[in-house]
Amino acid sequence: MPRLGAHLSIAGGLPRAVDRAKASRCDALQIFTKSTGQWRARPLPPEEVELFRRRVAESRLAPVVAHNSYLINLGTSQPVLRAQSIASMGEELDRAEALGLDGLVMHPGSYTGGSEPEGLRLIAEALAQLLDERPDGSVKILLEHTAGQGTNLGHRFEHLAEIIDRLQHTDRVGVCIDTCHLLAAGYDICSEAGYRRTFEEFHRIVGLRRIRAFHLNDSKKPCGSRVDRHEHIGKGCLGLDPFKLLLNDPRFVDHAMLLETPKLETPESKRRSDCDPWDARNLRTLRKLLVKSA
Repeated sequence: MPRLGAHLSIAGGLPRAVDRAKASRCDALQIFTKSTGQWRARPLPPEEVELFRRRVAESRLAPVVAHNSYLINLGTSQPVLRAQSIASMGEELDRAEALGLDGLVMHPGSYTGGSEPEGLRLIAEALAQLLDERPDGSVKILLEHTAGQGTNLGHRFEHLAEIIDRLQHTDRVGVCIDTCHLLAAGYDICSEAGYRRTFEEFHRIVGLRRIRAFHLNDSKKPCGSRVDRHEHIGKGCLGLDPFKLLLNDPRFVDHAMLLETPKLETPESKRRSDCDPWDARNLRTLRKLLVKSA
């Protein structure tokens, strides 16, 4: 069955995220490896890296991926921001490699002061540089399909395909599909027919083999809104039906499916348990949708 998990906090050190994953009954895990609001990251102490890797192995969490900083924009044409973004993305890749992660999820970027085609070209050129500088890297870059707010790129399947094409179809780049972003970008997966059409289109344009992970989020906003607002599973404009279809789709039986739904972040809940009650509730909801095979 799919590997269900969530994006969990690294507060208190990276190994604590593994503890939170175990407390939440996760099969897979997504983390940040650094503060998302700062360009520079604290160095990773060797003993923390070693403990994290050991905890992951002991817990049998798989896959474990990171999400990169929201400050990074590989699609910008502004020289200073572009240089900062490439350097920071390189650091994120190196940290993921040191931690033994399976992938690094990234929003492709936004075009600033340019055009959509130029932004896609700049993203691909930055990724080509980063991959060329790390010829022996094993961490996969996972382009996240976006909602399409403002000048964000990656909200059309054609955007993802163009970036991958420019990278000569390297196997080191995959895709992470976000269910909220799909709906917001105009891909109506609420019905069985719409779900089928969406993934047929993705396969024709990008290829299903590129999908390595999913973000499971309901959407506060309707189809085609291009507004990225996550909601709890079954409580938004998606409802439960598309999640049932996705969870029981035999093409994605081994994929990581990770919650990025809102947290109940109160001092009281943190004192009671490292298991966020809303994460636990959303995971229970998802597991109830799994159809048990005979």
